[in-house]
Amino acid sequence: MMLYTLTANPAIDMNFLSQTSDLNKVNRTSDIVYSPNGKGINVSLTLKYFGIDSTVLGFFGGFTGRYIVDELKKREIVVRPCWIEENTRINTFITVPDGEYKFVNKGPFINLGVQQELLEELRYAIDCETLVISGSLPPSIDESYYDEIIKFCQAQDIEVVLDISSKKLKDLLKYRPKLIKPNDEELADIFGLTLETENDIKEALTFLYQEGAQNILLTLGERGMYFFNGEKMYFCEAKPVKLVSSACAGDACLAAFLSEWKTNVELALKKGSAVGANVAQSYGLGDFNEYKAYMKEINVTQILVGPPC
Repeated sequence: MMLYTLTANPAIDMNFLSQTSDLNKVNRTSDIVYSPNGKGINVSLTLKYFGIDSTVLGFFGGFTGRYIVDELKKREIVVRPCWIEENTRINTFITVPDGEYKFVNKGPFINLGVQQELLEELRYAIDCETLVISGSLPPSIDESYYDEIIKFCQAQDIEVVLDISSKKLKDLLKYRPKLIKPNDEELADIFGLTLETENDIKEALTFLYQEGAQNILLTLGERGMYFFNGEKMYFCEAKPVKLVSSACAGDACLAAFLSEWKTNVELALKKGSAVGANVAQSYGLGDFNEYKAYMKEINVTQILVGPPC
């Protein structure tokens, strides 16, 4: 399986520590870390750790965009960038003694010509079997762009995985994406579904399947996660950890799941849960050094569910 990831609004994440956060004064910082970031990029980086090659698609610009592309190439990840005039955004995360400040930029302008260029990249991506579309679109791109991308994929027999927080997800289910990965907050915001009980979860997963999603990976943070393919439903426990940052955990969880799910769903769920927990213990993706031990502590159970109505 040759997998491509699409990050329409990548970023450099700059994380650092400060013992003070005084206004109008000089605050000294330490432990600065710069990371190439974006949800699809995180998926590719995690897949690379597990020995799975992928190709990164996205819009990149200026010295910041070149930094991300160069860093990915250093890690032997193939990048097919579409270049724009403005600089790729920088997001800043400042950890202080009483918490974390998060400054996230909206992203650069992407003109229609460059948007079309990315679609052409897909047209000629003859080795692409699966496209993972992750994260937000820059404000300059209309959400109908999702429709264009998916229609291109359908024309090329490319499976689509969707991990987006947009309300547009509701409309995109008609294209029967191969997999979607919502969380509980997204289901409430996009579909108006609340998940207080396991029966609520069963009904929500069945609804999403009936609306068109062929497979659903539902993540609930410390409450674990569920998977449903229209026939079988599974629950996977979460590994309790001390949370440092959940920013990249969902992306890493998805990548770990994708690395196994076509051959062993239960193993894929354990691996996804363990990797997500491990990543939540660090800034960025971390080093994945605990996930194997965590997998041994995580249980997966199959849930009885009636046939879809």
